[in-house]
Amino acid sequence: MNNSKPTKEDLRDAVNRTMPDLIDHNLKVLFCGINPGLYSGATGYHFARPGNRFWKALHLAGFTDRLLDPSEEHELLENGCGITCFVERTTARADELFPQEFVDGGKIVVKKVEKYKPRVLAVLGLGAYRTAFNKPRAKLGLQDERIRKTSVWLLPNPSGLNAHYQIKDFVELFGKVRQSLRP
Repeated sequence: MNNSKPTKEDLRDAVNRTMPDLIDHNLKVLFCGINPGLYSGATGYHFARPGNRFWKALHLAGFTDRLLDPSEEHELLENGCGITCFVERTTARADELFPQEFVDGGKIVVKKVEKYKPRVLAVLGLGAYRTAFNKPRAKLGLQDERIRKTSVWLLPNPSGLNAHYQIKDFVELFGKVRQSLRP
C-alpha cells in the first residue's frame, strides 16, 4: 500500500494532468468517473482522495474480497473491473469542467465500450451522464439505453464532496450492479 500523502505542491502541480484508464477487454464492469481529482493526479491512482467512497463501496458490495487501497487498483482487473473517466484532465472540482468536455467525453466513452466490450458501463455521476448523453431526466439505476450489448447503470458520484448519498446508498446501488452480472 502507498500511504504517502501528497504535499500542497504536489496537488498544485497535478492541475490538468491526465490519468491513464484502467481497462481491458471483456470486463464485467467498466466504472466511468467524471474526471480525476488533484489527489488522484498527484498520486497516479483513481479515486485516491481519502474521503472518496469508491473503494469501500466496491468492497462492501462484493466486487472485491477485501478493501483495496487505491495504490492496488490494478487488482481490479483481476476482478473483472476497470476504470475510465469522461474527462481525462485533473481538476480540484468537477464544476471546473465545461459541458462540451462531457459531450466529447461521452463520445470517447462510447468508443471505449464498443472496443473493450464490458458487460456493464457504470457511470459514477448523475450530472456528468445527463450532460454527456443529453439525458436531462436520467435517474439513478439501470438505464433503458444500451451501448451495443453493454448495459448502462447510473450511480452517484462517490466523492466525499457528494453529501447527498451515504455509504449504505453506494453499497446498495453497487450491489444491484453486481447482482445484474449473475447469469
